[in-house]
Amino acid sequence: MTRDVAAPHFASRAPFPLLATLAIQVLAAMAVLAPPVFAPVATVDIGVATSAIGLFVALSYGASMASSLMAGDLVKKFGAIRVSQSCLLLCALGLALATIATIPSLIAAALLLGCGYGAVTPASSHILAMSTPPRKMSLVFSLKQTGVPLGGALAGALVPSLILWNGWRAAALVVGLGCLLTALVVQPVRRVFDGEREPARRVGMTGLAGPLRLAAASPATRRLAIGSLCFAAAQLCLTTYLVTYLTRDLGYTLVHAGLMLSISQGAGVFARIAWGAVADRAARPLLVLGGLGCGMALCAAALAILAPDTPPLVVVLVCAAFGATAIGWNGVFLAEVAREAPPGRAGDATGGALFFTYLGILIGPSIFALLVGGGMRYPAAYVAITLPALACGLWLACQPRPRARANEGSTSP
Repeated sequence: MTRDVAAPHFASRAPFPLLATLAIQVLAAMAVLAPPVFAPVATVDIGVATSAIGLFVALSYGASMASSLMAGDLVKKFGAIRVSQSCLLLCALGLALATIATIPSLIAAALLLGCGYGAVTPASSHILAMSTPPRKMSLVFSLKQTGVPLGGALAGALVPSLILWNGWRAAALVVGLGCLLTALVVQPVRRVFDGEREPARRVGMTGLAGPLRLAAASPATRRLAIGSLCFAAAQLCLTTYLVTYLTRDLGYTLVHAGLMLSISQGAGVFARIAWGAVADRAARPLLVLGGLGCGMALCAAALAILAPDTPPLVVVLVCAAFGATAIGWNGVFLAEVAREAPPGRAGDATGGALFFTYLGILIGPSIFALLVGGGMRYPAAYVAITLPALACGLWLACQPRPRARANEGSTSP
């Protein structure tokens, strides 16, 4: 086993764990969320229905399910930073393949993007769980998870402009280049965070069941996993179809619709920090998660009554509120999973719980596409996809206040 004895002490004192994992999360999220933004243009060029982007996203997150389960073993063998760098490389390759614009290349692109995205969060949870005091975990994990809406905001703000500059293919390649540059930037800190890797460790398909068993071992973790399935379905339908809905139903331009997506993602950034702070201060993370599940359903109902003549400020407020709820829950969820994990197994527990999260991401856009393809309008589909989130929100909110955990006073779970 390779070991750097100074690494745990240094990581616990320096801001690098949060900064490094945040940068990686931003670029991975931007890579995965770029295709839904350039979908209205790319699907016309390719000759497929716009709603097919839901199937692309579903395929991506199907691959994420498998890679999240393997992430725990990969992190132990290669180190969390090396795994994260490999994830960014896979995302860059996926975007490059997408520019070929054939059905086989798009399938391969979706799989590569999913494999890259799926292992990023377990790798970062492994780092943060070792370096964050339990009493601050909701806030720190929420700060790191702002990388997802930040990446989405960058995709919504930059990709339309890049499309106008030189087409959707150039936009995809520029985002891929950003992934490669970020992988190089974090290389100097690898010695610090990957000091306890186990090069001789064997990694195989037989290890896929371990994280699932770990996530299912505790009733508390099972509840979190099921809730994340429903919340993730609502979140991905928001980010996947918002641009298409605003351009087709409300008559927005691609640039203005992309701006609305950026607003929803930006609201998610601030909301994740706020909800993490609230959960830590109140020591009621399940109550916070339950309220967010109910809020998603209310925001979907508000989105459903928008019309082409609705004042833009109202649309901004609805998109921001939807983003604050449907995007703001992840950090509190991941921190609670890490708290419930056995010592040293936060990455495995996160991977197992994320299997259900990605399952929600997988089926959510697919169900949405089937609903729209079957004749349902986008507003009604948004309401339908958030009803399970409402039910899970009420379920989580009704759970009793957790008793103090044995590791609450330690720095490393």
